[in-house]
Amino acid sequence: MDTVIVFPIYPGVTHLDFTGPHQVLARLPGAKTVVASVGGEAVSVDGLTFANLTRLEDVERCDVICVPGGFGCVDAMRSDAYLGEIRRLAATARYVTSVCTGSLILAAAGLLEGRRAACHWAWRDQLALFGAIPDPGRVVRDGNIFTGGGVTAGIDFALTLAAELADEATAQAIQLSLEYAPAPPFDAGRPETAAPEILALVQARNRARMPDRAAIVEQVARERRRAS
Repeated sequence: MDTVIVFPIYPGVTHLDFTGPHQVLARLPGAKTVVASVGGEAVSVDGLTFANLTRLEDVERCDVICVPGGFGCVDAMRSDAYLGEIRRLAATARYVTSVCTGSLILAAAGLLEGRRAACHWAWRDQLALFGAIPDPGRVVRDGNIFTGGGVTAGIDFALTLAAELADEATAQAIQLSLEYAPAPPFDAGRPETAAPEILALVQARNRARMPDRAAIVEQVARERRRAS
């Protein structure tokens, strides 16, 4: 029987959050990857359009649900239709997973209460608003929940999950087939290692792009607490 892996995407998703893990997990023997959206609607982001998507409502079950992040995650967190499907599928899954700010979506869905989770460094602390425990790890496991940190952590996350679903030899073979041997030209991939002026630049860009993000996430957290 196939291992069904579902990526529920939405407008404003960061495409590498799911295409990176998808590329890894699609090579897993016996895996069936499903990219879905509410209503099967096409999703356009950064000049790319993902079309011919499965209707999220039509996915009966899955072994793995992997929720990606993106600047659109705040709208996804406020969508009862989207969160309802996340909760439904998570209840069928062996593994509940996310990449980047996808963990905020899992948290908003009530799936991370008291659980450790990774998230993009800029938004990680907001997990605590939903009762989750922010973890700075690149890949974090807490029981059947696997979460990856920022965007590129999705590949590390997927290889870790592949080893869990199959074995380490299979995961290493996939890594070799993809020639995944990262050697970044700059040691600027974490706020702890980036130059102060670079960190300040990125923080300013984040604030400009989504000035109300923190307030919106706080509002969602308050609404979810009242509803529970």
